[in-house]
Amino acid sequence: MGGFCMERILTPTNYELIPLNDLTNVRFYTSVDTGSYIASHWHDAVEIIYLLEGELMITVENSSFRISAGQCVMITPNQIHSTLCTRPNRAIVFQIPVAFMEKFIPDVKQMLHLSNGQLGTVLFAIPIGQLLMMAFSGILVSRFGSKKMLVLSEVLYVLVLFCIGSSTTVFHLILSLIAFGMMANLMNIATNTQACLVEKMYGRNIMSSFHGLWSLGGFSGGIIGAIFANTLLPIDVHFGTILALSILIVAVGFRSLINDAMAKAEEEDVPKFSFKTIDPILFLLGLMGFAGMFCEGTVYDWSSVYFSSVVKPDEAFIRAGYVAGMGAMTLGRFMADGFVTKYGPARVLKVCGGLILGGLWLAAALPYLIPATLGFLLVGFGISSSVPICYSIAGKLGTIKASIAITIVSSISFFGFLVGPPVIGWLAEATGLRIAISIAACLGLMIAFVAAKVGKRLS
Repeated sequence: MGGFCMERILTPTNYELIPLNDLTNVRFYTSVDTGSYIASHWHDAVEIIYLLEGELMITVENSSFRISAGQCVMITPNQIHSTLCTRPNRAIVFQIPVAFMEKFIPDVKQMLHLSNGQLGTVLFAIPIGQLLMMAFSGILVSRFGSKKMLVLSEVLYVLVLFCIGSSTTVFHLILSLIAFGMMANLMNIATNTQACLVEKMYGRNIMSSFHGLWSLGGFSGGIIGAIFANTLLPIDVHFGTILALSILIVAVGFRSLINDAMAKAEEEDVPKFSFKTIDPILFLLGLMGFAGMFCEGTVYDWSSVYFSSVVKPDEAFIRAGYVAGMGAMTLGRFMADGFVTKYGPARVLKVCGGLILGGLWLAAALPYLIPATLGFLLVGFGISSSVPICYSIAGKLGTIKASIAITIVSSISFFGFLVGPPVIGWLAEATGLRIAISIAACLGLMIAFVAAKVGKRLS
């Protein structure tokens, strides 16, 4: 598919390399196709295409069929297939590598007798759960307190994980995955709200370091999952171990969490939430978060594509830009708080915007291994702290409760991550990938410009 669709990376044998956009190795994006043909290719991932509007002709092996709005197609691994846009369409695409399923949920798949395609459809429940909970997380944290909601969501999060492993029917599995996504969103808001309270108590900025620890937690989870995947232990033991470790962490850290009564006392003079009285600065913070996550999604989904199709290094260096960007993002989160404390959040956001602008322009202007890698390295440092700093500012505004403020900013930011990659695809289809990357760089300029406006308000 063309338009907003991702550019395909095909080897000489027509095998599609799928760039991974998160630590779970599951790829999810939206696509708008104005008219294109993708030749026969194959991959080792389950691919699900859900058409929102328009029509699409799909050929799988020797069979051709047409799908229209509201219809879905599942393509199992290693099947040769091609697509032809017969009418401009808009679709959601979900790609799940077999390696993901083999590592984390092979026993569930085998127990429920699911095909790869059926399992892929079931996994679609996770982002649905996150979207459903987005409207309620801030309200729950505001009403019952971030400490209670953090502990509750943490325990339920791992309990739901255990339920996933013990599902005996497809319906049970879908409900468990929806709940898994919902608890992930609730825990995100509760955790960031607690982080804002800790910042106030310490009197200095530490939000970016919290996000750095999240990054390390993701890496650790991947390592633990890989270790269990290479053992003969049943999935109940795997998820049960994670449950026990999580409860232990909650028990150890419970007393150190900011008390809800203290948090309510600090926000006693904060006016009640009303759509009519939302502080406009929250939308500016959300706009910067949107731009930051747009560029983060670009690094996730397009850095390897850019290296493969434009830079064209040796195969061993195809993911050099991705590794440089993600490594810099993790490191930058631990470095940023000191700069924020010394120079202020607005100035650091300006620098973040400049790094994004300069990094993407460098990668686009000099499409060679070293300068392109350096460019994505700079982008990684730029995106590392833009969102955490926006969360920190929102949580400490005082014009609205911290949980509601963070929910507003995080919700706007989330859509940047969702629409960024497909928009880059559309721009690449129309102008070429180098120009598309250059245009995306302008979001860094926008962050710097908006940060100046926010800085005036904060001063």
